Amino acid sequence: MADFAVGWDSFCGIVGAAAGSLIGLQFVVLTLIANRPPARNVANVAGAAFSTPTIVHFSASLLICALMRAPWPSLAYPAASWGLLGVGGLVYTGLNAWRMLNQTAYRLVFEDWAFHSAAPAASYALLAAAAPLPFAHLTIAQFAVAAAALMLLFIGIHNAWDAISYHVFQTLSASRPQPGDET
Repeated sequence: MADFAVGWDSFCGIVGAAAGSLIGLQFVVLTLIANRPPARNVANVAGAAFSTPTIVHFSASLLICALMRAPWPSLAYPAASWGLLGVGGLVYTGLNAWRMLNQTAYRLVFEDWAFHSAAPAASYALLAAAAPLPFAHLTIAQFAVAAAALMLLFIGIHNAWDAISYHVFQTLSASRPQPGDET
C-alpha cells in the first residue's frame, strides 16, 4: 500500500488546488451575474442544466485527488470509492442530459452535448472502469483515475467559460439599452 500514491503528490496538488479554486471563482462570478438583471427570466431555468454540473465536475475532480492521496489501509477502499463516484457521475450526467432537453431558455448545439453530456459521461465511465484495475494493474488504474480527474477539470473550465460568456454576451448585453433606444 505504501506505493499506491508515490509520485502523485504534485499532480493531486495541482489538480486539486485548481478545482478548489475554480469552485470558489465560479461562486464569485455567479454572485456578480446574479446582481445584474437578466434580459429574460427563462435563463435562470437553465442553471440546473448548465451551471450546477460545472460545480459538480469541479467537486468530483477535487474529490478524486483527495481519494488518491488518502492513507488507505487497502486498495479496496480507493477502488470502491472510484467505482461509486464513477457510477454516481454517470447517473448524474444522465439526469443532466434530461434537464438539458427540458430547459427552454437556450437552443442546444453540438458543443453543449459534447461538453455537458458526452465528455462528462466518458470521464465518469473511465473512473468506474478503473475501479477493478488497481489489483492487477495499479499504474494503469492510477493514470485512468488521473485522466478522469483532469478531464473533469477541463470540462468544468470549458463549461464555466461557456456559461459566463453566454451570460455576458447574450443575456446581459440584451438588457442594456442599445443606441437609438428611447429612454
